[in-house]
Amino acid sequence: MVTTENGNTTTVLGQAAFSSNYIASTFVSQGEPQWMLNRRSDAFEQFRTTPMPSTELEAWRRTDIRGLSIDNFHPPTPDTLDSTLVQQIPHDSDQQVGLLVQQNGVILNSVNSNRGVYFADLQTALKEKPGLVETYLGQAIQQSQTYSRNRFEVMHNAFMKGGYVLYLPAGAVVEDPFQVFITLNGDAVADFSHTLIIAEANSQATIFEEFRSTADKDPALHCGAVEIFLSPNAHLNFVQIQGWNQKTWHFSTQRAIVERDANLRWVTTCLGSRLTKIDQLVELTGTGANADMLGLALADKRQHIDVHTYQKHAAPHTTSDLLYRNVLTDRSRTVWRGMIEVVQDAQNIDAYQKNDNLLLSKHARADTIPGLEILADEVRCTHGATAGQIDPEQIYYLMSRGLPQHWAEEVIVSGFLEPVLQRIPSNDLRNRLEQSISHKLEKDATPVSAKQ
Repeated sequence: MVTTENGNTTTVLGQAAFSSNYIASTFVSQGEPQWMLNRRSDAFEQFRTTPMPSTELEAWRRTDIRGLSIDNFHPPTPDTLDSTLVQQIPHDSDQQVGLLVQQNGVILNSVNSNRGVYFADLQTALKEKPGLVETYLGQAIQQSQTYSRNRFEVMHNAFMKGGYVLYLPAGAVVEDPFQVFITLNGDAVADFSHTLIIAEANSQATIFEEFRSTADKDPALHCGAVEIFLSPNAHLNFVQIQGWNQKTWHFSTQRAIVERDANLRWVTTCLGSRLTKIDQLVELTGTGANADMLGLALADKRQHIDVHTYQKHAAPHTTSDLLYRNVLTDRSRTVWRGMIEVVQDAQNIDAYQKNDNLLLSKHARADTIPGLEILADEVRCTHGATAGQIDPEQIYYLMSRGLPQHWAEEVIVSGFLEPVLQRIPSNDLRNRLEQSISHKLEKDATPVSAKQ
């Protein structure tokens, strides 16, 4: 049981909390369209019977979630909101085209300069643009051949709340970034935010999305999803920072469909959480389509970060480039499993994937599993992986120039991450990301030699 701050109201956890009654009382009262309520109802029936993923499944073989009990979490209640969070969000209103600050699936602050685009939280979009949402919601995920429904995905579909919709009409070009902050507050709160981005032909935008916990001690559960649709010659930069506290379980299914001559640059940064499991796929469906998939992870203590990436080339003359770099210390573990698929007759493909790991402790572990599935002849598809520790001579050199040991190590780690950071197109977003990384490194400033 969870007791609210007034001491009177209690909420039953687990399936009693995540129930059909909860769906009716929460979403029917908000006036959601009937198709959305039917979608929730169907997903709830699947949620009741779908088992938790186990290590017997190949996709989960290296990620053990037996320590997670859904019964320990509950939907957010109004008394858990903390409106003072808005003051802690860094933003420059003079350069702001769009801002959303959400907490527990509820909007705390929003700014939209319009500029011909539609940008709103999901619940508002269901009222103002129900046809648009119905056309795209769930389509990129469910139509994917790699889609393998699990308990977290059906739970997300049943209780989806929060997140946002960004719609760029044809020809819309927005230079300044849209900014989204999705936050959790309260003990054992569950979040089900959904990101839906639709970019029509010849449009262009940049999005900065960050996940935050308001307290370090509160456990939480996030079951989220991302869907991106890029029409011909659309260009999108999408930067994500996952910065939950280390008591949060993070699960996310992410899909992007990239059409002819469109370009996607997707940056995924994992800094927080107790356990992260991301399933990310980009499908290149039109000639000339390109995707850059960039990733950073900093793991310490007993953090577990598992990212599965998939580059699917479904059309000829398409390119993709993936670079993921992980820094691990203490007893943390990362798992990266990547696949490049080239369908039959998709000729003249150029695809690459690489995963590099910097181990700052002999107890840390990095699993790297690249893969290729090629059904065409005229292709260049390659992959690479590295894992190693900091060179003691580099530490000695920097310390001989007057740097303390933990500063010297931070310089080396920053240099290791630089090949990803330098490919972020916005100086402001790059600085924002570097600050988040620096903050994480400062919190874990124990010298490497003390962790051996």
